[in-house]
Amino acid sequence: MTFSQQTRQENLFKLANEKFDLLIIGGGITGAGVALQAAASGLKTALVEMQDFAEGTSSRSTKMVHGGIRYLKTFDVGVVADTVNERARIQKIAPHIPRPTRMILPIYDEPHATYDLFSVKVAMHLYDQLAGLTDSNDTSYMLTHDEVIAKIPTLNRENLLGAGCYLDFTNNDARLVIENIKKAATLGATLANRVKIVELLHDDQNQIIGAYAEDTLTEKAFSIDARVVINATGPWVDETNQLDKKIVVAPQLRPTKGVHFVVDWQKLPVPQPLYFDSLHHDQRMIFVIPRLGKTYFGTTDTDYNGDITHPQISNTDLNYLLSTINQRFPKADLSLADIEVGWAGIRPLIASNSSSDYNGGGGHLDDRSIDHVIDAVINYRQGKADRTDVADSVLASEQALSEKIIQPSQVSRGSLLTTKNDGLIVLSGGKITDYRRMATGAIHAVIDQLSSKFDRHFQIVDSTKLKVAGGDLNPDNVAHDLAAIREQGEVLGLSKDDANVITNLFGSNALAIFNNIHSTQAAAGLSLRETLILHYCLAEEMVLTPVDYLLRRTNHVLFDDRHLNEIQDGIVNEMAHILNWSTETKQLMIKDLEKTLFAYELKYLKAGQSMIEPNQY
Repeated sequence: MTFSQQTRQENLFKLANEKFDLLIIGGGITGAGVALQAAASGLKTALVEMQDFAEGTSSRSTKMVHGGIRYLKTFDVGVVADTVNERARIQKIAPHIPRPTRMILPIYDEPHATYDLFSVKVAMHLYDQLAGLTDSNDTSYMLTHDEVIAKIPTLNRENLLGAGCYLDFTNNDARLVIENIKKAATLGATLANRVKIVELLHDDQNQIIGAYAEDTLTEKAFSIDARVVINATGPWVDETNQLDKKIVVAPQLRPTKGVHFVVDWQKLPVPQPLYFDSLHHDQRMIFVIPRLGKTYFGTTDTDYNGDITHPQISNTDLNYLLSTINQRFPKADLSLADIEVGWAGIRPLIASNSSSDYNGGGGHLDDRSIDHVIDAVINYRQGKADRTDVADSVLASEQALSEKIIQPSQVSRGSLLTTKNDGLIVLSGGKITDYRRMATGAIHAVIDQLSSKFDRHFQIVDSTKLKVAGGDLNPDNVAHDLAAIREQGEVLGLSKDDANVITNLFGSNALAIFNNIHSTQAAAGLSLRETLILHYCLAEEMVLTPVDYLLRRTNHVLFDDRHLNEIQDGIVNEMAHILNWSTETKQLMIKDLEKTLFAYELKYLKAGQSMIEPNQY
């Protein structure tokens, strides 16, 4: 099948003329996960996204599928158990996307440190137990001061005590979304990007029956008829709820902004990811992660009340992260001039929650509380207690935590599923690692409503066995399977590097790209590899703009600036040719790309502007 610009036109016709069991509003990771499970369960499924798929929060994360060790700084055992189990499930259904990596957690003797050597050792051991890690290649271990410096020579040595080393997983967030979207499409879902919902529609009994939508490319409006509607719009949940004129809904989100910066790896040469305190005594922690010849670091976690569609990076964000990085890596001496790219994402946190959060919960356990928890952990290891006993000890110890003031970094990453009086289902909050489980809960609610209201009955699929597009690999031997796919590309004439890039991006779908090697000529200004990837994304991933391709389907904007400069004209020209753009449309696309690069390359900050003016977007 294809999933192209032409597919979008066909889907717009279907959206306006057919009746659906389910309409999903929002094409980030949450909506994409719901669409996949709904389509696989036999529901006639529609999904619309007002921007490109994953254009919001789902392409602006730290790009990790976290195991949740950060939650163990307050011994939040239940959250960690859930998180590591869910991470394992994602790795099985999308084996080409999450990749295992060793994370180093340096421990310093300094005020307000999150961990000391003993507590991190206990936390990591418990983390391994909960994750079911027994292989010595996967289990955690401690590093001495000298061992840490041997691994990370540029790290600050002053007051360094040692480090923990544990297993975590890197992620390609936007590709995880598009692979869910593509699989949903192959299962019959009707999906379209750049379609904005402007009103929710109701019958005479004030029950929701669909929505009024607008194609933002043509400004043509139409109605979508659906038995059940779900709001899965992430940071836009409150805004979307306000479109429902039949109910009064109080705002439920407390959005926070997370910022990341990218520098050349030579500027910040780290061989593997690190995770350490921010040094600002705010209970935040910072990631430093090498990727594709670059190093990126983040994140901030601050309350945000600005433009959700175009979150901006401020000098305050810049100074916050640079002060930490330059202290932890004294020889780096990074400044704004060294930063190649930055991105800001808005986290749709649930305002009413104040427990474990993105960086861990609020407050610190006192010595007595820690001893109580440690005793329970020891009993757990000796088989004298189960996980419930550990959780109970933590629950009792939480009396020692101060929760008088809830900081942004303390707001829960938990999710919330509600059904309004008119039938609107709202799925909000959560984090990438939880997307499959959130979708399962939502589909149960959808199926219940279809059964009780419409006498339509469905059996939900086991989504732990539902692989995303490109995921037809053995999750227990991913490296072997990817190597075998890559070799097919080499046999057909690609270099090892070119075949590897395609395989890593598209997993088992790389084979479909390799099949076109002999029938494809490199486009002007592009290599054969780039031409193959672009043609595939235009035909199979509903790419409509150069930004869709260069930012969200590939990582060129974020981690490949040299190559980006070489290919962007070729990309625009080839897209103009294939998509039959007019001269006016081509100029609009060029301007859109220029505006995106202006924002991501922080040209406004480098020019001394405090923010981007509206007309610069």
